[in-house]
Amino acid sequence: MSFSDAFTPVAFKGTNMFKPLKVGHTEVQHRVVMPPLTRMRAKAPGNIPNAELAGTYYHQRSMRPGSMLITEGTFISKQAGGYETAPGIWSEEQAAEWKKIFGRVHENKSFIWVQLWALGRQADIKQMARDGLRYDSASDDVYMSDVAKKDSLEVKNPQHGLTVDEIKQYIKEYVHAAKNTIAAGGDGVEIHSAHGYLLNQFLDSGANQRTDQYGGSIENRARFTLEVVDAVIDAIGADKVGIRLSPYNLYGTMTGSEDPDIVATYAYVIGELERRRKEGKGLAYIHLTEPSLNSSFIVPTAVGSAKEHPEGTNEFIYSIWKGPVLRTGDLGERPQASLECLKHDKTLVGYGRYIIANPDLVDRLEKGLPFNKYNFNTFYTPGAEGYTDYPTYDEAINLGYK
Repeated sequence: MSFSDAFTPVAFKGTNMFKPLKVGHTEVQHRVVMPPLTRMRAKAPGNIPNAELAGTYYHQRSMRPGSMLITEGTFISKQAGGYETAPGIWSEEQAAEWKKIFGRVHENKSFIWVQLWALGRQADIKQMARDGLRYDSASDDVYMSDVAKKDSLEVKNPQHGLTVDEIKQYIKEYVHAAKNTIAAGGDGVEIHSAHGYLLNQFLDSGANQRTDQYGGSIENRARFTLEVVDAVIDAIGADKVGIRLSPYNLYGTMTGSEDPDIVATYAYVIGELERRRKEGKGLAYIHLTEPSLNSSFIVPTAVGSAKEHPEGTNEFIYSIWKGPVLRTGDLGERPQASLECLKHDKTLVGYGRYIIANPDLVDRLEKGLPFNKYNFNTFYTPGAEGYTDYPTYDEAINLGYK
């Protein structure tokens, strides 16, 4: 057993990382955020959160008072899903289990936000067909791959471009899930409009081949995302709402950095969010995935893998948006990149893989202590292994880590 030797730790004590920041209606005591991390530990059928196991997991990572945690992607409805062991928050049974999990985080005087998720064409095609559910996306017949098209046609569940009425239904489901979150004691929600999932499929000029008011121009492709934002703001208040965007992302066969208009697209979306902020409906934060995500740590899949975009930058957000910004993506092994991000006064930084492996990550970042190595092979497996059994730094020393 050993600590990671992939980088030299830096002590962040005395930097902006350990200054409080108002994020919506909450005030974090440091800028280290646990970002959304799909872990596939929910109970099937029913997408029921495992309150005992997940409660321990989130409790461990919220031990530092004033921490901000964002949950794994959580389905807003059965139609929005497509992975059996990812959680939902549309039913009373699901919300009751989440309430127990939220309580475990609040015991530590920390905060927990739920990421609201709709998969669209990244759903498991065969599972959707089995359950009598549509295989949704922005457009008919714009598949991620030949394999996806073959699978879809074999089970007689072709890719379905949403009708306007179906878009309106999804918006109602985002609202319902957001209300369930707040009623169960969650601190807020993050709208997932990134990484090739449903809202990103509408934003993307490749996946979206529509010719109605939801397709074509940047304004039209952004319409669904912004309508979700407005509806959720009206339902629970802007100070309880965040959003995730991934401008350069190619995952899920998005055009991302290969689209010459990509900055224009996201500048428009962010500009619309800033306009709302000036009108008194400012989101709690905007969450951006960094373009420099290191692809060597990502396992390739049938729908594409993460890639590095060294010429891309998310710095343009600061010339538009004046609220809090959360930046995530391979920061654990790039402490200097975190320091650069933190030069902006309203910036938070998220650490994904390393907060999985280091329940006391905040303390380690403050003191410059080495990190436990993470085990990618247990990221999505059932049970406690690779989930709640990683040691704190003191426990690791007692176990003989070097």
